[in-house]
Amino acid sequence: MSEITLSPGDYITRLGRAAREASRDMAKASTAAKNAALCRIAELLAEEEPALRAANEADIRAAREEGLSDAFIDRLAVTPKVLAAMADGCRQIAELPDPIGIVSGLSPRPSGISVGRMRVPLGVIAMIFESRPNVTIDAAALAVKSGNAIILRGGHEALRTNTALWEIVQKGLAEAGLPAKAVQLLESSDRALVGELIRARDYVDVLIPRGGKKLIARLTAEATVPMIKHLEGICHTYVDRDADIDMAVSVTDNAKTQRYSPCNATETLLVHRAAARQFLPPMARIFHDKGVEMRCDSLSRRIVEESGMSAVDASPEDWDTEYNAPIIAIRIVESLDEAVAFINRHSSHHTDAIVTDNWTAAQRFLREVDSSSVMVNASTRFADGYEYGLGAEIGISTDKLHARGPVGLEGLTSLKYVVLGHGEGRH
Repeated sequence: MSEITLSPGDYITRLGRAAREASRDMAKASTAAKNAALCRIAELLAEEEPALRAANEADIRAAREEGLSDAFIDRLAVTPKVLAAMADGCRQIAELPDPIGIVSGLSPRPSGISVGRMRVPLGVIAMIFESRPNVTIDAAALAVKSGNAIILRGGHEALRTNTALWEIVQKGLAEAGLPAKAVQLLESSDRALVGELIRARDYVDVLIPRGGKKLIARLTAEATVPMIKHLEGICHTYVDRDADIDMAVSVTDNAKTQRYSPCNATETLLVHRAAARQFLPPMARIFHDKGVEMRCDSLSRRIVEESGMSAVDASPEDWDTEYNAPIIAIRIVESLDEAVAFINRHSSHHTDAIVTDNWTAAQRFLREVDSSSVMVNASTRFADGYEYGLGAEIGISTDKLHARGPVGLEGLTSLKYVVLGHGEGRH
């Protein structure tokens, strides 16, 4: 009987049992075997490029017929650049130190024992994501290196692409002598399977969703498996009174227009009043030329329009909106205090940046802004596991427990206490 013919509950149980068994083998797998699998996956991505591109093109055609947006299709596309980045990510992860089994903080106690903490895999991860097929490779590679098993569920719009990528991963695992079922894929877009997966506490140790607000809200409401998640990417760039104007224009341009769809693109621009008349005219010209709609408070709109560009009034909802589009909200603030307070009130706690030459202001921003990534004089687009040197990321966490920010190898592990003794007993 094909697994697809099973009931949703039986199907997830079968995958879960296989993942649990594979996780035990992965937890004791050697670093050499894990690295060999990752390097082979990178090679297979190049070898299988024609088949991968064909599968992806079929998914894109179906997405266009479905009427999905250009931004959505941009995330779906596996271009040569995206494919090369997938392979590079696998190789980078292979080169990273293996965290599993490392004992830290080992210290002697008066009783004679020594106490430390060992880094261990989480076990079985379930990853639910939407249209980005590169997540299939990033998630699989990170799970392999961190000694976990993983069950992947991508969106229906990428099923052909994800299946082709998954088959490559399984082939790479098998050739390295590791269990192919350490990485599994839900081979159906049946939503009932998701409902079963997010409640499969007997088999799944942690759930990592990566997608839009609607997906995260559903899982937050229905899941019983613990989650690592972020809900939205409402990111801010704040141009301080002491900012270098040319730098501020360059950083803000990149943060907003380098790509509109990612969750780390800036959605709200805050400008100190003292810098506004120098900064906004050249910034508005770039936005105008690139077709970015500016939704402004009254003063910033006046400055933009006096500079010969058009703008519209921002609504109260604009300060709490993730656009994923060529739209930016602009607001002038009177002080660093006001900027920090505004960000902490309206940010999704993903990524926020300050542009300033004042190190005291920068230090305050770093300490006081309550987000998973906080930046000085850099584009918010850098909030990414690949850019942070993690090799890749399995997602971004805006939670405060266990993992926060881009989740790489360390975020997919836990710590357990280890005690080394010489026959001591407690008195």
